[in-house]
Amino acid sequence: MSQPNNPLHGVTLEQIVTALVDHFGWPGLAKQIDINCFKTDPSVKSSLKFLRKTPWARQKVEELYVATKLYQ
Repeated sequence: MSQPNNPLHGVTLEQIVTALVDHFGWPGLAKQIDINCFKTDPSVKSSLKFLRKTPWARQKVEELYVATKLYQ
């Protein structure tokens, strides 16, 4: 099913986290979204593990990704 108006279509959570880290850095990302996986010994792997089981945090990450238009 095509989703032309969904900026997250075809983008993995790993790509989203990596793009945000590249854009903000871990300290900047932790300021944008105050969750421990971005503040204490951050890594893409640990962040993905947390975000996959925490829907509210994943939603915040996805919203920040769309708001910063890193998908263009």
